[in-house]
Amino acid sequence: MEVILELRGVSKDFPGHRAVKQVSLDIGRGSFFSLLGPSGCGKTTTLRLIAGFENPTSGEIWLNGARIDMLPPFRRNVNTVFQNYALFPHLTVRGNVEFGLRRAGDAAERVRQVLEQLQLLGKESRRPAQLSGGERQRVALARALVLAPDVLLLDEPLSALDPQLRKQVRAELKELQRRTGVTFLFVTHDQEEALALSDRIAIMSAGEVEQIGTPQELYQKPRSRFVASFLGEMNWIDGAGIRPECVRLSCDAGRPGTITHMTFLGPHRHFTIRLEGGEVVTAQTAASAEHRAGEAVHVSWDSAAALRFPL
Repeated sequence: MEVILELRGVSKDFPGHRAVKQVSLDIGRGSFFSLLGPSGCGKTTTLRLIAGFENPTSGEIWLNGARIDMLPPFRRNVNTVFQNYALFPHLTVRGNVEFGLRRAGDAAERVRQVLEQLQLLGKESRRPAQLSGGERQRVALARALVLAPDVLLLDEPLSALDPQLRKQVRAELKELQRRTGVTFLFVTHDQEEALALSDRIAIMSAGEVEQIGTPQELYQKPRSRFVASFLGEMNWIDGAGIRPECVRLSCDAGRPGTITHMTFLGPHRHFTIRLEGGEVVTAQTAASAEHRAGEAVHVSWDSAAALRFPL
């Protein structure tokens, strides 16, 4: 992997609080990398440190083999797409996209190419108020990409969209990254979003990186109880973690219990079972499963599927 962006032991202190603690990351050129974690874990602060909106208390940030943490934001070849898009309401689509290029002189062809990539040709004269949420998001992306950044920083750019549009734009975003070859660094608290989009993910908690890996590695081989619980639902039984899809329901094999709730989720059914002794377990089965709430069942799982972590 050719590294384009590197963080070396980066920390950030605010009065009475250390927001980022000794974060080290290697991000490959042309990859889609995500920072994932709950609110307040330090992922947006890390992004702001890379962009130059905050200065690190300690550590170093390197881009293309050159140290950049001492440079002002305008001298770093990165660009940011914000959660609220930050479009100028009085400017047209073209005016918003061209805004950052005005010092660079005439770049009409570059603007046209980016508008075409983002499927915005024909909408150049519209203002943000005349666009849908997905179109405004694409304008924000176009404005950032037209400057040809080495790394595009995205701070929860899909969170303002409704769920259906969010899935549509998510697919467009991944395809855009593949077409342009630009390195994307994406911040999100949404596990499904990170799994769907990312080549690699860094999971953060309380300012620290808990684990870095591919979506499959993180889901199947989490190194901590936090990662296992955060990245997908997890049952904790006798000190071991069992994914709901690994739990089997039958009439006579395993621990006895009673189904307390069933939820239909399209291709799956989701069951909540209270075991004898009071433990609550969730199971995910095919939609064809015929168990019902109130039914007595037995719960089992393959011991090889159990995840165990040191206390």
